[in-house]
Formats: sequence, C-alpha cells, structure tokens
Amino acid sequence: MIKILLIEDVVDNIELTRKILVSAGYEVVHASEAEAGMEQAVSEQPDLILLDLGLPDYDGQTVAGWLSADPRTAAIPVVAYTAWPEATARQMVTSYGCVGYIPKPILKVNDFLTQIASFLPSQQEYDPSR
Repeated sequence: MIKILLIEDVVDNIELTRKILVSAGYEVVHASEAEAGMEQAVSEQPDLILLDLGLPDYDGQTVAGWLSADPRTAAIPVVAYTAWPEATARQMVTSYGCVGYIPKPILKVNDFLTQIASFLPSQQEYDPSR
C-alpha cells in the first residue's frame, strides 16, 4: 500500500485530506509539527510527503531542507501543500526543492487525487473507479 505522510497543523485540512486519501486506498500517517514530521519521515519511510508550508514550529523551507539533506529521506518526494497564492507557491516549490505543489483547499476530489498520483515515484495514474 502506498504511504503518504501529511505534515499539517490545521485540523479541518488533516481530516479532509486523510478521509480522501484513505478512501482512495492510500495509507496516511500524520504529524502536526515539523520535528514530528521529520521523525515520521525517517521511521515510516513514506512514498510521498505532503508538506504544509506554514507550520507552528518551523517553516516549510526548513523542513524541506532537512528532508533533502538527510540521506534517509532525501529520495522521498516532497509536495508543498499550501493555501498560498499560486505564484508564491510556485516560487516556493523551486526555492524549497519540492517536486511540486497542491493548492488548498481541496475543491475537486478527483483532481486532488490525480495530482497526488502524479507525484508518486511510480507515476501511478489515479483511477476514480477504484
């Protein structure tokens, strides 16, 4: 089963994201803060990390830097998961070393799941009929 680590501190975003991903057949692990997210990334070895850029303890750039610098997590794709404006988000993706970004809030479930699948190492295509 594909495992996704969600590093997010807003309860509503956590619940909605988890519900959508689990219903699509993904395993979801979660951390509400950057340090806990780093620990989860190392211990859980997820296939993908969804990283909120505005966490209570450290900013997304710091977390992305830690993840890319640690040989235990450097190969895990990190996707910025943010409500920031698109132009800012795209700029942050480049400067943070993320593989891309997904905007919040989730407006269309199938679009969200297609985006998730596109960032997975296997480049799996989301099949809405599963």
